[in-house]
Amino acid sequence: MHEHPVHEHLIGAINFSGRSQRADGNRWVTGFLFRAMVGSALGSSLLGALGVLVGLVAGTSGVAAQTLEPIEPVGTELSAPEAEIPAQAQVTSVSALSDVQPTDWAFQALQSLVERYGCLAGYPDGLFRGDRPLGRFEFAAGLAACLEAIQTQLDRATDAAVQRDDLAALSRLQTEFRSELEQLTGRVNRLEATTTRLESQRFSPTLLMGGETIFGLSAAAGDNPPGDNENPATFAHLTRLQFVTSFTGKDRLRLQLATGNLGNNGYASRQSLGTDMARLSFQTDLDNNIQLDLLDYRFAAWGDRVVLTLRPVGFDLSSVLTANSPFFDTGRGAISRFAEGSPLFKLAALDGGVGADWLLWERGRLQFAYGAGNSARPDQGIFGSDRSAWGVQLLTKPAATLLTGIAYINAYDDRGYLNTFTGSLNADLSGKLDSPAQIHGLSGTLQWRLSEALTLAAWGGWVWTNYIDREATALSNTYAVSLAWSDPFGREGDLWAFLVGQPLRLVKGTGDVEDDSGQGMHLETFYRFKVGDRISITPGVFVVTQAEHEADRGAIVVGTIRTTFRF
Repeated sequence: MHEHPVHEHLIGAINFSGRSQRADGNRWVTGFLFRAMVGSALGSSLLGALGVLVGLVAGTSGVAAQTLEPIEPVGTELSAPEAEIPAQAQVTSVSALSDVQPTDWAFQALQSLVERYGCLAGYPDGLFRGDRPLGRFEFAAGLAACLEAIQTQLDRATDAAVQRDDLAALSRLQTEFRSELEQLTGRVNRLEATTTRLESQRFSPTLLMGGETIFGLSAAAGDNPPGDNENPATFAHLTRLQFVTSFTGKDRLRLQLATGNLGNNGYASRQSLGTDMARLSFQTDLDNNIQLDLLDYRFAAWGDRVVLTLRPVGFDLSSVLTANSPFFDTGRGAISRFAEGSPLFKLAALDGGVGADWLLWERGRLQFAYGAGNSARPDQGIFGSDRSAWGVQLLTKPAATLLTGIAYINAYDDRGYLNTFTGSLNADLSGKLDSPAQIHGLSGTLQWRLSEALTLAAWGGWVWTNYIDREATALSNTYAVSLAWSDPFGREGDLWAFLVGQPLRLVKGTGDVEDDSGQGMHLETFYRFKVGDRISITPGVFVVTQAEHEADRGAIVVGTIRTTFRF
């Protein structure tokens, strides 16, 4: 059985409005979670183009979902006025301050500061806000500005008595606030030193770096599973490091390195539960070796209405076709591979490919992707490979709280394999005839925000395998429905999810293809705790009845505590 490659679940494209889109901690966004946005690549600046490093360093307060346009989450409100006081500006006359009246007890003092020394600052809205509490450090900052202005005036003064009185007042103020003034000066000096150091040590003025490390403590059990049922607890990791840059502000070049150590297919191995239905979302077997996991280049064209993708390494159909799932994020979404999203977007085990994402109208996008396995081999190439797939999807947003997608996928495999690694082995190998086949898939997806906190999602699909050299066909299907509760119990950034679905199952075979004898169901729940902006802990468990869709098999159970660090 193949070990699936490290895969990336964060993709993106132009949003419905056609404007550039940034991931935001206060947005319900596309996804790891963290979405990795080509829409960000349409911004006018480098930071807008790079977004938040493909979602690896972004946090969301809602579902880590792939959507085209964000929906405001629970608790998104404007900050209190005290938290957003604008910068102060120099006042040339006390009459310019609309909230200062001649009858105010401090009017003469303010007038003296303006007219005599010219060192009073107000706000751009014409307010002085004299009743606002003032800290000693704030007073020291204002005092420092006034000292400089007053000293300049004293140097020009000719009245010695005035100079003596003013100098005495200044001396008292400097003595009283000496410690605050010294600390203020020290802070400015440290800030300048830090800025200088960062400018001299930065990796590149146009290159951003970020990453993600996932630790998983997992355990499993099975009732008469297909495997040998040897299920020791495991502690494994997946670590990814990304480098992102832009050349024009409307493009993005990205490179990702990855390593991991959950080997021998994890609980999917024959020694353990013996079924791909037991796969965790973050598992990969690299034996702690570092490999180039992803390399792509995206750029905008045709008036910024089309985003083109070139990806020679780490390509799958979901690199361009939006999976439209709330849990399509390795580090912060579903804990199982099946529950991440529709298996149809994982067809064909591709290596390299290209794609386009076209904004047709304000609420509709047309996406196209083509990829091939062994695309770099001279004896096969991107068009002569032993496996390839292309897909087209129409993604629409008929309402502000509803996002739907319908996709058609056409694939070829010289052994007839689907290679999704999500359902029964019989379905994933199209009946195990090991012969060239043309594969057709039809997928439908939906996300519906029921309320500010609840999101209902569903997807389903059919896959028809038509063997070329044999009179045989295989028809398989899969579906799931889920409910996500954002910010439960008033905890911003947390997520509680429930999902029930059927992994890929061969329901109708002709010729020498046999149907699956049973119908297993996948039930999953997890709770993502937001520990901080960069850390989350997700305990979760999933149960699969009738493993491998075999009627005589019992249930399997897999649980994990996943800890995700983003940097």
